[in-house]
Amino acid sequence: MTTFNAEQLVAANKSAVADMQALTATALAGFEKLVDLNMAATKSALFDTSADFMAAFGAQNPTDALAAQASLVKPLAEKSIAYSRALYNIVSETSAELTKSAEAKMAEHQKLVASAVASMAKNAPAGSESLVAMFTTAVNAGNNAIDAAKTSAKKAVEVAEKQANAVVDSALSSVKTTSRKK
Repeated sequence: MTTFNAEQLVAANKSAVADMQALTATALAGFEKLVDLNMAATKSALFDTSADFMAAFGAQNPTDALAAQASLVKPLAEKSIAYSRALYNIVSETSAELTKSAEAKMAEHQKLVASAVASMAKNAPAGSESLVAMFTTAVNAGNNAIDAAKTSAKKAVEVAEKQANAVVDSALSSVKTTSRKK
């Protein structure tokens, strides 16, 4: 039987703090990118389209007003879609980094469990071979289920990304092309 000493406790706590700092840094970097994106979108909304809005407000007749309004639709739709894609990329990148870290920790824990199971099997009393084999099989089945779930989740994310991109591309192509008045 192994004992847990103070050095192991200190090392485990240091590792946990380092892991938390790394995860926090990743989350904050993603948040910083999100803030930058929102600042750029706000500036664009305020300054890039102001001339088009002023033209719409300065229209002399309903036909000119409708034409000015129509000239706003495509650029606003394109900016909305570009914003959505940039937002999606930020979330995807941050999520991928956090997932990578979690998967590394999960693999580390799976190794520890496998080591503990192997140690238990080696030190098991005589006559308990069938119980140890059953436990080992259960642990291996659990690990296989986790791996299968990760694979399925990755495939589902890939399919969802393809479908989302197809919907965005379809929406963008359906926006009517209009000429801007300068």
